[in-house]
Amino acid sequence: MNLYILRHGLAVERTPGVKFDKDRPLTVEGRKKIRRLAVILRKLGLSFDLILSSPFLRARQTAEIVAEALDLSNKLEFSTHLAPRQAPNELVEELNRKGHALDDILLVGHEPDLSRLISILVTGKPGLALELKKGGLVKLEIGTLRYGRCATLQWLLPPKVYSAGR
Repeated sequence: MNLYILRHGLAVERTPGVKFDKDRPLTVEGRKKIRRLAVILRKLGLSFDLILSSPFLRARQTAEIVAEALDLSNKLEFSTHLAPRQAPNELVEELNRKGHALDDILLVGHEPDLSRLISILVTGKPGLALELKKGGLVKLEIGTLRYGRCATLQWLLPPKVYSAGR
């Protein structure tokens, strides 16, 4: 299984008009950068059997942009296990319940939760010094998904790579 992990794009800060963290949308620049990433994913020929996103607006919008660009809107689902401050073991359990026939999964969520998940899957512990920037994408290769060391980090694509010179 290939597990792709994407942090949501740039979002507006909390303001009096945006009371709740869950309601913060992507900025115009955040949308542009995620669209650029989606074009790169399409050029690389990437596709996903499942796109699973946090229900928070900024992650939802990020996932929707990618899903639309790859013509995968029918593969898009939302999970409270990807919302901030959720237990990563419950996300792993949810993914395993969804079936082992999923070869390529994209998760869209938040920091520091995504880095903690990556750390647990790659090292077995939550302390790997890793910061996934907004719009950053990681690819993990996994034989059998479980909570603990089960993955190999294949690559990390920081947003500066696809937004340079723009």
